[in-house]
Amino acid sequence: IIHLATHAEFQPGKPSNSYIQLWNDKLNLAQIERLNWRNPQVDLLVLSACRTALGDRESELGFTGLAVKSGAKSALGSLWYVDDQGTLGLMTEFYQQLRGAALKSEALQLAQQAMISGKVRLENGQLVTTAGQLNLPANLQQNNHNFSHPYYWSSFTMIGNPW
Repeated sequence: IIHLATHAEFQPGKPSNSYIQLWNDKLNLAQIERLNWRNPQVDLLVLSACRTALGDRESELGFTGLAVKSGAKSALGSLWYVDDQGTLGLMTEFYQQLRGAALKSEALQLAQQAMISGKVRLENGQLVTTAGQLNLPANLQQNNHNFSHPYYWSSFTMIGNPW
């Protein structure tokens, strides 16, 4: 599993307009297809940044689709701009669910359902999930917050092999 938790920007048109921000460089859409996700085999590529599953006529499924096309078994990405704290909650719950789920897509669905039902939330400076509570660093602490609204969880989609 490779997880890139960073900034991304999909811009229609030339593939070089779209990028995933790395530490001091940008990985553009044209470059993602040239990466060899087959050697070693990447079972799951998680792109938890904004608009990583968004595409256009030039690249139908954006970064996630090109990653699968170039060898990743499956990829998880977002269709619109996402909230940092909501994404942290969803991804934390997703990895917890992934431990016991038969399918990666089932783990995503269970994480989304946990958010809908309010089982994933910010409370008293902690991220509350179905597995328990995690202390958050000061820069991520907010007032109590519920992530049940679709804005926080429905942007994410899984493509490729569900197993």
